[in-house]
Amino acid sequence: MNLAHDLSALEETVKRCHSLVPAVEAAGRALAERVKAGAKVLTCGNGGSAADAMHLAEEMTGRYRTNRKALPALSLSADGTALTCIGNDWSFEDIFSRQVEAFGQPGDVLVVFSTSGKSPNLLKALETAKARKMLRLAALGKGGGGVKPLCDHAIVVPSDDTSRIQEMHGWILHAWLECVETLAVGKT
Repeated sequence: MNLAHDLSALEETVKRCHSLVPAVEAAGRALAERVKAGAKVLTCGNGGSAADAMHLAEEMTGRYRTNRKALPALSLSADGTALTCIGNDWSFEDIFSRQVEAFGQPGDVLVVFSTSGKSPNLLKALETAKARKMLRLAALGKGGGGVKPLCDHAIVVPSDDTSRIQEMHGWILHAWLECVETLAVGKT
């Protein structure tokens, strides 16, 4: 165990991520524009990325920094009954795409979190969202995988270390929330 080394590795990753600021802001502005127009936001991810998806959705329906109206956001990773029903009756690859089919409308947003960008269930969800004319955002790592080309805005953390990628995904989702609260809604 070398915690000082881990902290130094995080600092180096943060330095490499400074170049991502314009892309993170562009994605945040696109998200804010859709939210301002009344779109709902669907989020998903697997494992630790599911936690990031839930975090973004709960901050939108609850609050981030300001008291404001609740925003329509739903984490597709959060409902265990839907996940197990769809996984059992269809397949694990369909757990998110079936929900996008059920809840996603043209103009809505799908936000995907993945450290590898390779999960078949995320790829299928993005394909469904694209067919439904939804805006597609992703926070990724390890080069972005197959998810990257399916997105309108894909932010790829320049790292192959899952821990560092997830730490930066926390910063990205907070940056997007900052854009939404600053550009899409006012204080109440």
